[in-house]
Amino acid sequence: MSKAVITTKQGATVAIEGSHEEVLALVALFDQGTAQSSSEAPGRTSKSAPSSKGKPTLAVLLSDLIGEGFFSTPKKLNAVREALEERGHFYPVTTLSPVLLRLVRKKELRRLKDKGQWTYVG
Repeated sequence: MSKAVITTKQGATVAIEGSHEEVLALVALFDQGTAQSSSEAPGRTSKSAPSSKGKPTLAVLLSDLIGEGFFSTPKKLNAVREALEERGHFYPVTTLSPVLLRLVRKKELRRLKDKGQWTYVG
């Protein structure tokens, strides 16, 4: 009977006992990163873990725009709303404004006042 102790990337320690072939197969799965957690039943996901297939948050969508260089020139709030609408995401400006302000406070964006209106630049 073979034994193996594996420490995962998340820091969990897993002890495996079985035939030589079983242990080798499980170690190979862990090396590939495809082994499931033993605390979860196969086919089930944890309710506390965010779904990768769910709707992206507004902050993530705006970060994508920043990464694409959309804010390389100053953009008004309406221009940001229209850019998101072109990508199929509809938000009112009253929802966009606080999220953009948070990105300004995190120094991911800057905002400038132009003729009484705020413009955002990256």
